[in-house]
Amino acid sequence: MNIFIGGAWPYANGSLHVGHIAALLPGDVIARYHRAKGNKVLYLSGSDCHGTPIAIRAKNEGVSPKAIADKYHKEFKACFDKLSFSYDYYGRTDDEFHKKEVQEAIIILYNKGLIYEKQVEQIYCDHCKEFLPDRYVEGVCPKCNSIARGDQCDNCGTLLEPLQLSERVCKLCNGKPIVKEAKQLYFSLSKFQRVVEENLEKAKESWRINAVNNTERYLKEGLCDRAISRDLTLGIDISIEGFQDKKVYVWIDAVLGYLSLSKKWAKENNRSYEEFWKEDALSYYIHGKDNIPFHSIILPSLINGIGYEKLPDRIISSEYLTLEGRKISTSNNWAVWIPDIVQRYNTDALRYFFLINGPERRDTDFSWREFINSNNGELLGAYGNLVNRTLVFAKKYLNNEIPKGEVESKFREEIQELYDEVGDFIDKGNLKVAIEKIFEFIRRINKYFDENTPWITVNSDMDGCKNTIYNCIYVIGNLSNLLTPFLPESSEEVKTWLGIHENQWSLIELEKGREIGEVSILFQRLDKSLIEEERKRLLRD
Repeated sequence: MNIFIGGAWPYANGSLHVGHIAALLPGDVIARYHRAKGNKVLYLSGSDCHGTPIAIRAKNEGVSPKAIADKYHKEFKACFDKLSFSYDYYGRTDDEFHKKEVQEAIIILYNKGLIYEKQVEQIYCDHCKEFLPDRYVEGVCPKCNSIARGDQCDNCGTLLEPLQLSERVCKLCNGKPIVKEAKQLYFSLSKFQRVVEENLEKAKESWRINAVNNTERYLKEGLCDRAISRDLTLGIDISIEGFQDKKVYVWIDAVLGYLSLSKKWAKENNRSYEEFWKEDALSYYIHGKDNIPFHSIILPSLINGIGYEKLPDRIISSEYLTLEGRKISTSNNWAVWIPDIVQRYNTDALRYFFLINGPERRDTDFSWREFINSNNGELLGAYGNLVNRTLVFAKKYLNNEIPKGEVESKFREEIQELYDEVGDFIDKGNLKVAIEKIFEFIRRINKYFDENTPWITVNSDMDGCKNTIYNCIYVIGNLSNLLTPFLPESSEEVKTWLGIHENQWSLIELEKGREIGEVSILFQRLDKSLIEEERKRLLRD
């Protein structure tokens, strides 16, 4: 089966924080699972290099927008690599291939009559002498009365136009802008009401509930046409007569990246992208709550308008991650930055906490106390302890070999059930319960080790001792396989020690009598003093 997985494109205007990774990490777990199943996977994402936040940062720092985009694109790639993200391709929206593809898509839509010219009122700043991009306008949301920017309210998720805001201010000079007329290109989103409704009805059982509710709300209100051109200095040029002085609005630019990057990947790897965009393929879109309408409404409308039938099958949209009980705020520097923590903490310890504490159905909180406790309690205390004490015992008492024993039928059956259950949970994007199931089993095997007292039977019943250790090693081998999508680094270590070379989503059989590799500690204990140290660092930074 062909599996397409698209991870949301982060703005290349600042470092990634824990909230970004909590929303994006499910994509990597799903990709790794489907590869182990033997499916063909195309997993991609990229850096959004055209967003207004980039232009704002560049202006504030006195450098070019490209310098900002280059800096953070490079940093993003390094962070994703460090966290073991297995993208098949990670691109950027200022890539020439992508620009050409977006321009061609707009021409197709324009020639089909799905993009049209419209005289509109826009926000203009007399002081700055320019029409203001939507994100340069701030005001009061008409839906919830929160402070919102001109394209979307982060509080209630409503897609907005700047004119809908009251008490408008220019983000550049804090002055009060005026309204002026201008000509723009609009996409006939309203014509795709039925297409979006039908896709939602067909796929809603495979979407997270926040995506279903959010999309139903927009559909109930009725889809409205949206501007696709803007008076910007940063972005993709529009090649339609009379609009060459304008740029493509970032929302159309970024979501079309899934298609353009598929084509670029195919071209560079001599593969076919079409197999991932046919109706018999399965598509996943991984992102945070604020990106829902762009993937559930705008993306399918654009894709369908261009001529593709492959609309989103599974939308894995996370709720928000808070930090020490407070909303993450990059402007106030209330964030835990990924470039920092990937240098100081074990990759799999970070991945485990983002997954077990993932905001799948409700907001969750990143706290240093819980992170330290999860590392010491579950990873080290349960899984690491099982692996270490079993393999060290074999090294010390059983000639450092996988002993000759017989797998107890209950373990074989339970592990097979785990492959089936965990696989089904991953397939549906329920990663928290998937990893919880595995760790429940780990705790039972630790109990089995204790109850069978191999440290005693090694002197009184060597055959029984060998069988106990063989069963534990057999389980550990399969646990490393089951945990590969979640904890790839530590899983690869264990597989290497046990001579496991397969990447398959099925029972692994071990070579009895095989020498065990040089075993080391999988996870280090983190001192509880780090809790206060990290909190102080957060306040200091």
